[in-house]
Amino acid sequence: MTVSALTRPGERDRLIVKLSEIDWIFVLTLCLISGAGAVMLFSVAGSSWDPWAAKHVMRFSLCLALMIGLAMIDIRVWFALSYPIYAVGLLLLVAVEAVGDTRLGAQRWLAIGSFSFQPSEIMKLGIVMGLARFYHSASAETARLSWKLLIPATMLMAPVLLVAHQPDLGTAMLILMTGAAIIVLAGLDWRIIAGGALAFLAVVPPFVMFVMHEYQRERVLNFLHPERDPSGTGYHSLQSMIALGSGGLLGKGYGLGSQSQLNFLPEKQTDFIFATLAEEFGFLGCTSVLILYAAVIFMALRTAYISHSHFGRLAAAGTTATFTLYVLINGAMVMGLAPVVGVPMPLLSYGGTVMLTVMIGFGLVSSVRVHRYNEVASGKGSLL
Repeated sequence: MTVSALTRPGERDRLIVKLSEIDWIFVLTLCLISGAGAVMLFSVAGSSWDPWAAKHVMRFSLCLALMIGLAMIDIRVWFALSYPIYAVGLLLLVAVEAVGDTRLGAQRWLAIGSFSFQPSEIMKLGIVMGLARFYHSASAETARLSWKLLIPATMLMAPVLLVAHQPDLGTAMLILMTGAAIIVLAGLDWRIIAGGALAFLAVVPPFVMFVMHEYQRERVLNFLHPERDPSGTGYHSLQSMIALGSGGLLGKGYGLGSQSQLNFLPEKQTDFIFATLAEEFGFLGCTSVLILYAAVIFMALRTAYISHSHFGRLAAAGTTATFTLYVLINGAMVMGLAPVVGVPMPLLSYGGTVMLTVMIGFGLVSSVRVHRYNEVASGKGSLL
């Protein structure tokens, strides 16, 4: 009598072993951050599960199941899919230029029937996997200093320029900094790093003055002097800083934040959810959540460190870099230390697209951990 592979003892035992290799403390920490998000979304909706908190919990539950499922996939399968995922993401970004939907003055979406999505979200994962695969097969000399560095530079700048043209400067910067982090971690020569940093500083002023759209330039000027237009371009930053400062050490109390509850704070459920947390739970509440974020980053980087394959190390580190940049950019934006660019606080803010992207990335990180002893042959995706 033939037994299904799903119930075959050897297959079942192997699945159990893989599940045991998942870092469940890492999973628990992600649940705590998402739980804090649900608590805050319940509060800003006037102590109601609708319209945000219930959907947030449901989405996270589905994404968590997806993450655990992706952790079961062999790292060599991820390796084999790296270039195709990057290529698909790039082609979809080109498609946005040709037939993308325009909303609020930005052409960022592709529509398939009633379903629409932003291809830039796919590229956040695609750039990590594509660059990790390139450097897995590259020699140390190539990674340090070689004309072949034009290949990863082109791989990085192509999606960055396409996303910036949509325009979506926040996502473009996120992709750029993630890719740059992978290139540096792969062993880039310090002279190129120093030269690149100087070139970046030299390019910023003319870029702001002559390349940015008017509304983007206003965001930068508002970041420098938000009080110049307190009821217009400076409104978001000023209201966020008021919410942060009014929370004090312990906060005003759950559901008692005046800035969020009275709707002075804009985008209180998405971009500025962290300001809402600060107002209601104060410095102590903010610090607690930031410790959870730091723990996630530390555990993900530890996974990168223990991986036996170069692809696994760079893929896990690159995914962690994306997550870290989300946290740093949103935190700086909320505190008035960076322009308002529409980058949410991952897992805390309301929004299914970013949550899905982050959890797929952590599925890759978890796969690296589960299959950390697997060797990946250079230039091959074979499972043999």
